[in-house]
Amino acid sequence: MKPTSRGGQVLGLDTLVRLGRGLHTPGTPVQGGPRRLSLPDGMTAPMGWDAVAVPADLGQQVIPRLPHVGCVYADETHWWWLVPADSDYALDWPDPAEYVVGAFVPTVTRLLHRPDGALPYTPPIPLYLALCRLTGTTPSWSRPVIA
Repeated sequence: MKPTSRGGQVLGLDTLVRLGRGLHTPGTPVQGGPRRLSLPDGMTAPMGWDAVAVPADLGQQVIPRLPHVGCVYADETHWWWLVPADSDYALDWPDPAEYVVGAFVPTVTRLLHRPDGALPYTPPIPLYLALCRLTGTTPSWSRPVIA
């Protein structure tokens, strides 16, 4: 934060996004409500974690396109990829992918893939690019800017 000539503080965009997320991040889920995907034993998430949900058939096509696969959870219809928190910053995840702040999911899931090591993350940019390619979506930074 930077001081202004009037003695107030100017907040940067990153700070405003984080503050806004703090207001909307769900707390402890209600019984029967969404549950947060938990980390496997022995794993740590120093950057926090969110999830990217994709239909199961699309998830199967993504795996071979990634240089590294982190924790992936699944139910009968969707796969959830753990990514560092705020991996949606400046990214429009392509349909039918859904970015899930806090990794709260509506169903019971099973751990489909656990990476070697202590970090649960799938790198978000390769995941984003693989999903863009598979869905025929132009990445957000390659789209024309309209004034």
